[in-house]
Amino acid sequence: MILEFGYGSTVQTVDVPDKNLLAELVSNPMEHERRGRAAVRYALDNPVGAARLCETVKAGQKVAIVTSDISRPLPSYDVIPDVLDELYKAGVRREDITVVLALGSHRHHTEEEMKHLVGDRCFAEVRVVDSDPSDCVHIGTTSHGTPVDFDRTVAESDFRICLGNIEFHYFAGYSGGYKALMPGVSTPDAIQANHSMMISQDACAGKLEGNPVREDIEEAGAMLGVDYIVNAVLDEHKHIVYAVAGDVVKAHREGCRYLDKMYRKPIPERADIVIVSQGGAPKDANLYQTQKALDNAKHAVKKGGTIILLGACNEGLGSKRFEEWLVGSESAHAMVERIGRDFQLGGHKAAAIGMVLENADIVLVSEMEDDFVRSIFLKPAHSAQEAFDEAMKKYGPDATVIAMPFGGATLPMTEN
Repeated sequence: MILEFGYGSTVQTVDVPDKNLLAELVSNPMEHERRGRAAVRYALDNPVGAARLCETVKAGQKVAIVTSDISRPLPSYDVIPDVLDELYKAGVRREDITVVLALGSHRHHTEEEMKHLVGDRCFAEVRVVDSDPSDCVHIGTTSHGTPVDFDRTVAESDFRICLGNIEFHYFAGYSGGYKALMPGVSTPDAIQANHSMMISQDACAGKLEGNPVREDIEEAGAMLGVDYIVNAVLDEHKHIVYAVAGDVVKAHREGCRYLDKMYRKPIPERADIVIVSQGGAPKDANLYQTQKALDNAKHAVKKGGTIILLGACNEGLGSKRFEEWLVGSESAHAMVERIGRDFQLGGHKAAAIGMVLENADIVLVSEMEDDFVRSIFLKPAHSAQEAFDEAMKKYGPDATVIAMPFGGATLPMTEN
């Protein structure tokens, strides 16, 4: 069977014998009843585990709406207008509402970026600010030892609404829910403490219960409290196809279940060879972005197997800190060991690659030079077919294969 994988602005093809192919993983076909603002409006009219927002918030309260920064795909401009309408319906004044863009460990926004994120109407009607990690309120410490420090505007508000999108997160299980607070409006020390637990085997995509990172996030968030959430599920084109509103845990879990229906893919067993792509440009412009597909692929490969990662990476690695860790480390394992004591944004994705390399080989098909690819602990190949043919020689004619042409979106899970 000829399989196609997006690669930059082109396509890579691989001829995989039918008898070897266990599965080709694409998103599950679904008919979405509502999209965009219609989905948001429906969620607010039909909240999960809570009364309607306009019946919950009170006039005179200071309201903080925490939403995603520019590094996240949530189209806040499609969510905030209906949230504002609910607040106004309850008698909340415009001057009592602040939209806080959750920076986490990321840079501040320009005014134009803020306006783009929240939309012209919101920007004109209410105050919009970046979270400020240098001005936080200390709430306490979690049972894992994570300091609980949140942006002052958020912490001192009377009513907190958290917006976000729900997708698989490779060590927090899922995004969304309390994650808008931690790490969204937290401090570097808190983020360091929480994210250092990413090395746990239970800190993985699609796992909530028993995941130390997610449990720490929710413990920290509950110590301050979130009064309401509006979370969206996005399709591959980053458009809203489903939304939930209401209780921070109950509504979030409902959104996670919907995401599972779209993107969780059962597989009969792990394979000797996994061929995975981000789907082409712009998602594979650099290795920093392409890593997301790699991390999902690790759930489909046998211990001792090979992942063939297809990503043009025409812009190289994509992050200075990511590059420093990859190029400057003595070994792949050294990156894993380091992240447990020295969490750094960018370095965490290098460590994630190191964690995959603990169990499988990674062959990278990219536009980067062979020697450079080897220097970052990966094996270069010049085409998907070349990489596949070499892998078949290694594992023999009965080798099992799983294909993941949209690896960043689909999450393989064994059936047993």
